[in-house]
Amino acid sequence: AYVPLDPDAPPGRLAFMLEDADVVLVVTQDDFRAHLPAEWAGPVINVDAEWSAIAQSPAANVTSGVTAGHLAYIMYTSGSTGQPKGIGIPQRAVARLVLETDYIDLTATDRVAQVATSSFDAATFELWGALLNGGQLVIIPKTIALSPRDLAAHLQQHGVTAIFLTTALFNHMAREAPRAFEGVRHLLFGGEAVDPRWVREVLQVAPPQRLLHVYGPTENTTFTTWHLTETVSPGEMTVPIGRPIANTQTYVLDRAMQPVPVGVYGELYIGGDGLARDYLKRPALTAEKFVPDPFSKIPGSRLYRTGDMVRYRPDGTVEFQGRRDHQVKVRGYRIELG
Repeated sequence: AYVPLDPDAPPGRLAFMLEDADVVLVVTQDDFRAHLPAEWAGPVINVDAEWSAIAQSPAANVTSGVTAGHLAYIMYTSGSTGQPKGIGIPQRAVARLVLETDYIDLTATDRVAQVATSSFDAATFELWGALLNGGQLVIIPKTIALSPRDLAAHLQQHGVTAIFLTTALFNHMAREAPRAFEGVRHLLFGGEAVDPRWVREVLQVAPPQRLLHVYGPTENTTFTTWHLTETVSPGEMTVPIGRPIANTQTYVLDRAMQPVPVGVYGELYIGGDGLARDYLKRPALTAEKFVPDPFSKIPGSRLYRTGDMVRYRPDGTVEFQGRRDHQVKVRGYRIELG
């Protein structure tokens, strides 16, 4: 299993993650070596300095014995106690996100943009969506990602066919470079409340082949629901987050965990193959958020309580309203105000 470390994160946060996750080895490069906290005394592989030795290693696939239930990675998000909390994602959850699913069909001819840092869960879709389908990963430097016109040129230059943007960055692109997505097969956006004005702008000026509004917490491996967005009427105040992706279940429940009628707001609960195993070393929090699934006949099935308030529209799609608690989103990153 891997633990992505953002070199721009504060040293104290990196030191906590290294200790909390019981990391045994750090893989890095020359540019990032100095960012490791001073407390780290474990082994380090610098791929720049050691590439000649690495290149002599066998090229055959490793027989690992890993199964669908084994851990794939631990990703840290903001914690309500002030300490980040590690979310353990199993192998099956990554496969469920990008292989033989219904919301997207990635192939070996696709070029998938990596805009997110590896410690943001959108990177799971970007990295493994490309690599597990034999496609090409196009890494977007941060300086380019933050400049709409530079990003638009980069997408055209490298023939990017699939890209995910946080809603904030999507809005920024729609304002400054609305023609950026011409030729893109799949444009996905989400991560916070949407402003329909900018969705209409992209659809009217230069739409991609498919525009998907997606939703999902890290605890359910990046994406939970999707909505193919083809039109947005002038009176619309929001865009639905849609229906669950394949191998995923969603329920809108009241405080007694009973389904609510169409049009009535309730809390969104999630089940299926995308669920995390747990919050690392936090059994009480795991038990609070991952509860037994009363609607499943499979022993041990669980639901994740998202804390998000939603409702069903008459057409069966789900519409997002807001939070039950004080969690907020800043440019797609979730912040626990506590």
